[in-house]
Amino acid sequence: MNVTPAVQVKSLVKDFKGSFGQGWIRAVDKVSFEIAPGEVYGLIGPNGSGKSTTMKALLGLVSPTEGSCAIFGRDSSKVDSRQDVGFLPENPYFYKHLTGEETVRFYGKLCGMKGKALHDRTRELLELVDLESARSRRLGGYSKGMLQRIGLAQALVQDPRLLILDEPTAGVDPIGSRQIRDLIFKLKDRGFTVFLCSHLLEQVQEVCDRVGIIHKGSLVREGTLEDLIAIEDQTEIILRNATPGLLDKIRELTQREKDVELLRTGNPRTTLERLFLRETRQRDQQGLEEAGSEAAGETKTSGRDCS
Repeated sequence: MNVTPAVQVKSLVKDFKGSFGQGWIRAVDKVSFEIAPGEVYGLIGPNGSGKSTTMKALLGLVSPTEGSCAIFGRDSSKVDSRQDVGFLPENPYFYKHLTGEETVRFYGKLCGMKGKALHDRTRELLELVDLESARSRRLGGYSKGMLQRIGLAQALVQDPRLLILDEPTAGVDPIGSRQIRDLIFKLKDRGFTVFLCSHLLEQVQEVCDRVGIIHKGSLVREGTLEDLIAIEDQTEIILRNATPGLLDKIRELTQREKDVELLRTGNPRTTLERLFLRETRQRDQQGLEEAGSEAAGETKTSGRDCS
């Protein structure tokens, strides 16, 4: 059975015209990935790696130079594709004189909601993001974490199938960050598809099913979290009630010992942070080596021309 991907990015290329005669700069270079319905997908990368440009192309905010983006099978450059999308930018702007309740109602009206449906939806969302007790407080008195949660409420107001989050915990303290993480879990349980960019790799590792690592415009690694953080050339065995003497004969004795329970065998895990640093450093080193080879070739050519 073929299931239409929630997000489909195919060979995406985006070039920008540089300033001061720099020519064209490639921000995204042939990036391809898919996000299945109900999946939480994380795109991670250094500043300037192309994360936001990829996200903006998916939202139809910038036009691809090459390639395509689709949301539930519909071209993302078409307005109707955004009916199923809720978006929280990295630095959302809200009217600080409005209360939390007034803010959600404002965005609900922009989406065409009114009457009892708007009233019920506002109450439901404030409860979902745990801001019901602050519904009558003006946003000017909200903390950063509370503002991010009211931002999530506005992104959810029209009940989208896809939620796009750009650095949802930027500038949020650990407690607020944990609350947003728990909220993402709630959304996943409700069947939402979540596409997020984040610098907090530990949080990405906690909430995401699949991860893409983007560096200098290229997708350098992509796959399920379990596959990415597995150490391929090692095996880990976890035992319960094992005696010290058993460790020397572990492979032979585990099936014989009645009091030993083999909990898991498989590949040990690294962390997403270590994987990220390794992949980006390897790509930087590769770039330096290629640049050195090109420079050496030019030097040799120049020497022959002068002779």
